[in-house]
Amino acid sequence: MYVAELTFSVIADTDFNRAEVAIRRYIEALIFNGQVLGREFPTAWLQDSFSCRVVLPHNEALMAKHHSPKATAALNQLGSAGLAYPKLAILGMDLMSQHTDPCAAPASYILYTRFSDTCSPLRCAEHLAPVPLYLLNSTESDFEQLIRWQLQYQALDEIQMQQTRVLNKTAERSLQQLNSQLNRQGRALAKKLELSMQMPVYYALYSGTSTDCASEQNKRCPSCHCEWKLAEPLAELFDFQCQNCRLVSNIAWECQSPS
Repeated sequence: MYVAELTFSVIADTDFNRAEVAIRRYIEALIFNGQVLGREFPTAWLQDSFSCRVVLPHNEALMAKHHSPKATAALNQLGSAGLAYPKLAILGMDLMSQHTDPCAAPASYILYTRFSDTCSPLRCAEHLAPVPLYLLNSTESDFEQLIRWQLQYQALDEIQMQQTRVLNKTAERSLQQLNSQLNRQGRALAKKLELSMQMPVYYALYSGTSTDCASEQNKRCPSCHCEWKLAEPLAELFDFQCQNCRLVSNIAWECQSPS
């Protein structure tokens, strides 16, 4: 991942509201296409320009050929707000983000995210490294639904991870139960990606707590109830995999032996 700066020069009469709306529309279109990561893009006014800091999955992420139709439209509307096309400066690698997947063509993918991630929610199944969404061989116009699902997932994950928790049981049930609204939505998005790319896409079902640690290793797929325990963990994280249901999961964290 890379930290970058976008500079929007003022080329005509404008005001804060017009400039803010135009810049926000453009950056959000990039976020929903996977070209910019995270939710924050601090923007400063520098008298004759606006400067915006962003995190990119790759140093070529903002090339015009990667833009979605929404991003292209938002880019072309900057002029009507008195702003020039942005100038890009790559400041360096982001020390706080995970590195983009090195695979040229992953054999399969996993839809997986956690509260602290600033990266794509789609991972290479071999390395569990994030795959830039804009590079997918997909028929999707952009990935707004997927990113909005990720934001909800991360919000609930953060709630259940806090030491002093509010609504922790509600959050935990949403993450762990196969048929929670959150997981139904995530599985539908994984299936949609699989159909679009014609590549296997597994959904990572989180398992944090269990009422029966003695039988945790022998639990069955919650969808088809078949055996799904792996001889060796997938990507050093997932102990279970059901190829038919496109699910992966782990032995509940509280039931795992300390390393």
